[in-house]
Amino acid sequence: MARRSIKEPARVIFPGVFAAAIIGVLFAMPSIIAAWMYVYEDAMIAIAPSAERAYEYGNRHLDAQRAHSYDIDRAEYFFDKALTYDPALPYLNHQIARVAFLRADFSKAMVFIDREIQEHPEHANAYYVRGLIEGYMGDYAAAAKDYEQFLKVAPYNWAAINDYAWVLLKDGRAKEAATATEEGLKYFPENPWLLNSSAIALYEIGDIERAHERVQKAWDHVQAVGERDWLHSYPGNDPAIAEQGIATFRAAISENMHRIESALAGSAVP
Repeated sequence: MARRSIKEPARVIFPGVFAAAIIGVLFAMPSIIAAWMYVYEDAMIAIAPSAERAYEYGNRHLDAQRAHSYDIDRAEYFFDKALTYDPALPYLNHQIARVAFLRADFSKAMVFIDREIQEHPEHANAYYVRGLIEGYMGDYAAAAKDYEQFLKVAPYNWAAINDYAWVLLKDGRAKEAATATEEGLKYFPENPWLLNSSAIALYEIGDIERAHERVQKAWDHVQAVGERDWLHSYPGNDPAIAEQGIATFRAAISENMHRIESALAGSAVP
């Protein structure tokens, strides 16, 4: 009996220890995979260097949908490598511009996105990126023109419509922003980004009741926005800040709702 009492706890403890070990390995797997990936990439770029290979590796590390390999420093390193091998590689200047934009180096970003457009004017995405850069630099009129150029090619891109409305609002063109978001909502009626921008535009032109309706819908639908949605909407951003980004977006809609509700209450006072 005594020996049995010694064995029984061992049988209970062992699965727990084993499970903990397995869980530890599983948690460590992403970092292990990333470490081997880095070794492999460095070896291959040394053995068989090419602009295409470096560009491929750079894109891998700028992909926010693959959190285990996201590394903006490494993306920049490989894009710079690709630039030394072939500065005319299509989309390379575009990607270097994106990295510079994410680092808030807007002057550098403009140099490279202008180069992409000059060398490959058929690359519609470059106009989108330049519009984004110009918007953050405060050149809203130029940004609006670039978004218009992009939307000629991709008229149903909701993110471009939303960013177009953003620069129109910044440029004091709320009526045009309201029109742009209204068009976008025909195709994406539950999109919280478009609903929020529409609410702001309607508020600015004095249509408070419709602004209230839109901001309420934005608040309802933002509750369903998850990390994957946020990363898809902000490609290239660090996956580690996704949760913070969602919280900031919800807070912005909440603040807009409070402002619009206050205006609505004020307008109801006789």
